[in-house]
Amino acid sequence: MTSMADTWGIHEAQFWLRGQAPEAPVGYDAQAGIWCVYGYKEVQHVLANPATFSSNTQRVIPKDMLEGQEEFSEGNLIQMDALEHKKLRGLISHAFTPKMVADMEPRIAELTNELLDEVADGNRMELVNDLAYPLPVIVIAELLGVPSSDRHRFREWGDALMESTQEFSFADRTEEQRQRLQDAMQKVRKLSDYLREHVEDRRRNPRNDLITKLIQAEVDGEHLTDNEVVNFSNVLLIAGHITTTMLLGNSILCLDTHPEWFARVREDRSMIPAAIEEALRYYSPFAGTARATTTEVELGGERIPADSLVVTFLGVANRDPKVFTDPHTFDPMRDPNPHMAFGRGAHFCIGAPLARLEGRVALNILLDRFPNLRSDPDSPPVFLPSLSMTGVKKLPLVF
Repeated sequence: MTSMADTWGIHEAQFWLRGQAPEAPVGYDAQAGIWCVYGYKEVQHVLANPATFSSNTQRVIPKDMLEGQEEFSEGNLIQMDALEHKKLRGLISHAFTPKMVADMEPRIAELTNELLDEVADGNRMELVNDLAYPLPVIVIAELLGVPSSDRHRFREWGDALMESTQEFSFADRTEEQRQRLQDAMQKVRKLSDYLREHVEDRRRNPRNDLITKLIQAEVDGEHLTDNEVVNFSNVLLIAGHITTTMLLGNSILCLDTHPEWFARVREDRSMIPAAIEEALRYYSPFAGTARATTTEVELGGERIPADSLVVTFLGVANRDPKVFTDPHTFDPMRDPNPHMAFGRGAHFCIGAPLARLEGRVALNILLDRFPNLRSDPDSPPVFLPSLSMTGVKKLPLVF
């Protein structure tokens, strides 16, 4: 039977979106040369134990696959562990205090209305291009202090970064794979060069923005290097919008394909936060995240050797029937809903409160302005052609 996942072109490897379950909570993918962790309990254990499951995955990736990427490692929050990670994360936490995030609500509403004003004269929109992509990009760009008018460039560079993380094999490394990674890194380098210009400018001309705060910050009496500020800003700019873009698109799609819930949410807006949480569980934006073992470890009945790459499949764990009743059913009334779409542990997404706020504000305004909003029957959604991400690339809507 053809599933909606097949109809929409969701990556064939995302079996969990086709109602299928893994054979075991942990397994080895010999073709890719990685260990796959699917069970909720097992994923939770990996993310909660950085001493055994390190975020520094570059340590176990073959050198020929990392050619040209060394410059991006300094200050890369995603690849850090322990005290180093805690120190740098502490810097950015000042920009994401609960009060600071809450104070951004009027600006998010203003931006949402401005973006929707541009499509209001017609009777249709493409949600990703018209709102779900530009809204979070403008928000994070304004925080950093870079021109939001450059967002088309951010998208090109961000897409390249995502391409560089697509499926690859350690066991069967081809020249085509190596070239693909190199091409992606060339585009990512353009983003770093762009950010470096802003970092150098802020050293000369400080402003009231996040890049300036990072330059001026001290960690144990030491200031961050230009490379650290550039790479730190790089992660924030890309990671700061991708999840929210997918959150918005996936939430509307989930409601549209479940009209009974869409009707209830339209009538009772207090349900919007719960609907967003269920959409995060149902279509987890980042399907997986990687770790590297520092020692041999037993997990889910398997012995995983030291220096192995381990991928925790958040999307599968969020449909584990041991934790979620009727896991393949979209149910905004699900309570509790302990999904791990934003990760767990020390690397829990620092921008999660902002993403949730942007989602809530944007969905409310969308339903206020377009009460008959629905998918375009003549233009089905298009998903990202990705194993590691689950989100709409295009979502045509009519109103």
